[in-house]
Amino acid sequence: MRATVLSLLLALIASCCATAAEKPNFIIIFADDQGYGDLSCFGSETIKTPNVDRLAEEGRKFTSFMVASPVCTPSRAALLTGCYPKRVGMHQHVLFPSSTKGLNPTEHTIADHLKGIGYATACFGKWHLGHHPEVLPTSNGFDTYLGIPYSNDMNHPDNKGKPKGGADGMDLLWKDPESTLTKWKTPLFQDEEIVELPVDQRTVTRRYTQAAIDFVTQHQDEPFFVYLPHSMPHIPLYVPDDVRDPNPLNAYINVIEHIDHEVGRLLTVLDELKLSENTYVIYTTDNGPWLPFKHHGGSAGVLRDGKGTTFEGGQRVPCLIRGPGIPAGTVCDELTGTIDVLPTIAALTATPLDDTRKIDGIDVSQLWKGEIKESPRQEFIHYTSQGKLEGLRQGDWKLLVKTPRQNRNQQTKKTAQQVMLFNLSEDISEKNNVAEQNPELVAKLKLRMTQLDSEITENARSPWFKDK
Repeated sequence: MRATVLSLLLALIASCCATAAEKPNFIIIFADDQGYGDLSCFGSETIKTPNVDRLAEEGRKFTSFMVASPVCTPSRAALLTGCYPKRVGMHQHVLFPSSTKGLNPTEHTIADHLKGIGYATACFGKWHLGHHPEVLPTSNGFDTYLGIPYSNDMNHPDNKGKPKGGADGMDLLWKDPESTLTKWKTPLFQDEEIVELPVDQRTVTRRYTQAAIDFVTQHQDEPFFVYLPHSMPHIPLYVPDDVRDPNPLNAYINVIEHIDHEVGRLLTVLDELKLSENTYVIYTTDNGPWLPFKHHGGSAGVLRDGKGTTFEGGQRVPCLIRGPGIPAGTVCDELTGTIDVLPTIAALTATPLDDTRKIDGIDVSQLWKGEIKESPRQEFIHYTSQGKLEGLRQGDWKLLVKTPRQNRNQQTKKTAQQVMLFNLSEDISEKNNVAEQNPELVAKLKLRMTQLDSEITENARSPWFKDK
């Protein structure tokens, strides 16, 4: 009898070990302010990205991949929680060094989910979901963290004393690489502590990548999740001195190609450790390019406008996914986005999410793998950078209802809404407003977007706030 019980226990242990060994790894590389047209595989003729392009060749390119906000903080909240930012209280623009709120640790992040099923988890890069110890990555499911807690153009502790802005200001900074140490007071965190002030921004892209490589190497015999949100190409732009092009007109190109090189280093290590076939690598970005910075900002390619807007250039971003079951060299034009990543990862690991905490993401694992042609996601809500409801996409149709900004002299005047309707299958550049020709469709989409927003508003959860 004892022998039988022992045999059953050993079989169970062996089964559990085998299951653990078969769990796929996940790496999410999240660039900052990189445009839809800033990769060779998405049409750039000036930027060479052979390593990121490799993900397209060995995986799948998603051409209608959306972020849930056109600015940093809410976009990152959406990726990690699978929610529209308004649902988790992180929708009202970006956080600053003076901000007293952050992503509530009671939210269930990708890291929380994977850590809960035995994954080693790490974040290396820009966080921007709160810089207080209670809301840093180590309080949101990550075992370890190395990075800048907010944008790299923000100064500790009060965001004061920053150098001249604009494209001209960025030219001056690029011509003076030492400015990273003399003009900025941006901190680098290790877990909950500042370990470098100011951080040498010339080296962060390389250091984040090296930290990811070290983590993958250390945890190669167990399942792991690496979140690698690069601080750039958000301005100010810096690269290591040994790869720097001194011409400021080439600064953006230089930075993207440096990121690409670092992606290549990480992919090479996955190959050498024989982990490539069991690791999902996702490359995307948090929002569109910061166009006012001219040659220090990127390109939205064929898309309209960029960062800070609900036009496609602000929220449609490049996305490449390589991993187990992903058909190599394929392209998916179906609608999906960052809010779908959490439930999709849960499906790929065959582990259910907590159904008591509503999210907005949808499991699109079959779409990732090319097992279905039509996306389960047929609707997408557009919120402004301040979290205001502004539009809805339904299938190929996209409605935007924009209220012009008021200045002080216009506060008592009525401002007419600008209603725009685009058929994205025919007009990806959003040049042809067909709202007047389709009044019934406009009314239908207006009603639907209001209904969806009302549910989110009614059931929104609170972010974390620092006690006074």
